[in-house]
Amino acid sequence: MVLECISVATQAPSGGDRQHWRFVVVDEPDLRAEIAAHYRRAHRERREEAAAGSTPGGGGNPRLERSVDDLAERLASVPVLVIPCVLAPPSPTTLAAQASLWGSILPATWSFMLAARLHGLGTTFTTLHLRYADEVAALLGIPAGATQAGLVPVAYARGTRFRPARRRPVEQVVHWNGWAGAAASPHPSPRRRSSDTIC
Repeated sequence: MVLECISVATQAPSGGDRQHWRFVVVDEPDLRAEIAAHYRRAHRERREEAAAGSTPGGGGNPRLERSVDDLAERLASVPVLVIPCVLAPPSPTTLAAQASLWGSILPATWSFMLAARLHGLGTTFTTLHLRYADEVAALLGIPAGATQAGLVPVAYARGTRFRPARRRPVEQVVHWNGWAGAAASPHPSPRRRSSDTIC
């Protein structure tokens, strides 16, 4: 099932159509436990930094923070961990290079997560383990030319009822024809007939 979801993921676009993604799938319990140990350590450090005010905390969302804590404690017991990687050097120096790097792996990662959802699998995207990316790379034999983009825990979801997450209204996140533009379209949308083609 994981391979099926990755097959869907490889339909995503990538910079120059190079398809230079790789997915490291970890289901061996001892390896999962070691990755989870690095994750817990990074989680603890993030908590300490947030308490000291040196890094942003969880944004005042207690439910989210409980979920983050729970993942840190249970990560070793998650059946499958997927680490999406892109075959490119880390730390690009220009904005364009950064966009190319992440734009070549994140659409595929999101496609993987959507495909997993269709199979009744729950996922989340997290990057905390990247504080110890070198240690995880050594553990899994990830070569120097591959950059880890994150970590996707995969498990069967409790129940099958997925529902939309709470998000800001679209009017609060859209800027029309410039940053100062109102969210609503300045032009009324014409009524589309069923025979109209969307381009």
